[in-house]
Parts: sequence; structure tokens; C-alpha cells
Amino acid sequence: MMEIPIFNTYIDPSAASVIGHVLQSTFLSEGKLVREFESKLYSEFGIYNAVALNSGTSALHLALDVAGISEGDEVIIPAQTFVATGLVVLQKKAIPVFADVDYHTGNISVESIKQKITAKTKAIIPVHWGGYPCDMDEINDLAKQNNIIVIEDAAHALGASYKGRAIGSISDYTCFSFQAIKHLTTGDGGALACLNDAARVKAMTGRWFGIDRNHARLSLLGERQYDIEKMGYKYHMNDYAAALGLANMNNFFVRLVKRIEYADIYRQELNSLNGISLFQHNDDRKSAHWLFGFHVEKREDFIQALKAKGISSSVIHQRIDRNSVFGGLRMDLPAQELFDQTQIHIPLHDALDMEKVNYIIDCIKQGW
Repeated sequence: MMEIPIFNTYIDPSAASVIGHVLQSTFLSEGKLVREFESKLYSEFGIYNAVALNSGTSALHLALDVAGISEGDEVIIPAQTFVATGLVVLQKKAIPVFADVDYHTGNISVESIKQKITAKTKAIIPVHWGGYPCDMDEINDLAKQNNIIVIEDAAHALGASYKGRAIGSISDYTCFSFQAIKHLTTGDGGALACLNDAARVKAMTGRWFGIDRNHARLSLLGERQYDIEKMGYKYHMNDYAAALGLANMNNFFVRLVKRIEYADIYRQELNSLNGISLFQHNDDRKSAHWLFGFHVEKREDFIQALKAKGISSSVIHQRIDRNSVFGGLRMDLPAQELFDQTQIHIPLHDALDMEKVNYIIDCIKQGW
């Protein structure tokens, strides 16, 4: 019997050599490899003004900070995400306002956003669930009409695009994660994309204690000369992490093509099965396919049936408003409630091959 996990961590074969050079140099902190990594995020992925960081959570928090979100401001987010999306709002002493999702995608609902906007709304954080882009034109139009900042949570969406534009080139800010099980890992890491050049400068300063390293020169006494004007953080990426990220960029799009191929086969083979309803995918956007999800009847039976055959399946994340820190479950999110009851994901990662994909499909077709 095969054993197929829901995730795997991909490390490029060149990584050991690249990281070895970093170790031999003994320069492990933020340096030239971080700058190269940031440059390649633009040249390879079309991500604007990337600021490399130590996590995707840091990217979200720094985006809110640079955007000027402060105590009492309202930030509209979906409940269908990881808790980090909401916790960073609380860190700023702002108020997370939960909007409903589109049941057919898991992405935030534009109509629900409209209903949640108040005079206190200062930002929207759409989350590209599973790597499938949200309705960004409608969201950004709505934001402009109401003078609201858009901060995309693209933790799942590296390599995705929307109407021909790369995710990371569309909204005011876009936040990426390079955590261990993401498409591209730096061990742990993230990046903040800023459309505005001035915002990038603020983010570069904010990621290192509020100190502008480019202009903070060493004095004769051996300390950098600086005057911190605004709160900063220790959010920078280091060269050790950047080296791993650069190595893993080598064949990223070759691997992405494989994910797309496997996702297409899943859709073809599972589309007509009773008890399964596939998530919606529109032709005007391209998913990063970090996850392959759908709705399933008798979900616990489905999970147990696959588990008995060595296949892991998972909801990945359930609605985060169930946590007491956010005030508990909202009763005005009907699509989210339904989504939470039926959503499931099956393996889609770099350790798969056609034999495993066919095995997963065959096992599902045997019923649950």
C-alpha cells in the first residue's frame, strides 16, 4: 500500500552546494544573496519591489504597518485562512471584520465586502485560497471607491496570475510565504511586494528595526550612525535562507507545470463523481495550485476511506473566527459555514507522479 502525505517539502539538488558556499563564507545574515533573491522575485515571477522577510506573517504585519493601519481601524478579511491573517490585525490593535466567502472557491466574496465596509474600514486582505486568485479587479475597484488599502495574502499563490498579471503586481501590497511546505521554500521566509516605490523604502527600513541600512554608515567607534524615527522590526531574511530560495527557483516553473497537469487530471477524473463538487476555476486567472480542493459529501467517511489506503486528505484550515481571540463564530457568514462543512483537499505536491495520482483517483472512485 502506498503512503501519500498531503504535503511534501521540495529541496532542489543544487541547494546543498549553494548553502555550503554560504556556510564557508561565514556570512549568514542579510547580504548580497537576499538582494539577488529579491531581484529574481521580479525577473522570474513579476513581483514588484519585493522586500525579503523572515516569514509570510512578518510580511502581513509589515504591510499593515507601512500602510498606516492603527488602533481602532477596521480590516476586512475572510475567515477561510490561517490564523496569521487575523492575528497581525490584532497586533496593530485594529479590528478584524470577517467577510463571507464564495462557496465555490473559498475566496472572499466581493458582495460580502461591500456589506462590511464602514467609515472605519482602512484595509482589505483578500486571501487567494489554495493559490486560486480572488476577484482582484472588483476588489481593487471597490477599494479605490472607498479609499481603502488592499493587502493580498498570497501565501498560497506564488506563480499565480490574474487576467495576465502576476500576483504580486496588482494591489498596493502583496504578501508571500516561503515556509517549508510552500511551492518554494527558504526554510521559513516571506516577501512583501509594494507597488509604490516609497512604500518599499519604508518596508526596507521597517524590516530592520527602523534603521535605513543603506545610509547608516559605521562610525570610527564601530557602530552604525542612525536615528530611528518610526518603530521597526527584526523581519529581514538572511543569506542562508535566500540561498535555499535561489536554489529552489531553478526549476520552479517545470514543477508548476507538473502541478497543473496533475490538477487537470484530477478535475477530469473526479468531475462526474457523485458526492464530489469541484471548486470553480475561471479561465481569466491561473492558479498556483498549492492545493487541490473540492466539496465532498460524508467528509469524515471520505477521509477515513482514503486513510485506510495510505492517502492523507485535509481541510488544511477551518474558519478562524471560531477562535476566542477573534470573538468566536460569526452567524452572518452562511457560505463560510457551508464551506467549512464540506471542503477537503487531496495531495498535490512535488513528490507525486502519475502512478500516485492514478492511485489516488482509483481509491476515490472505489467510494467512501
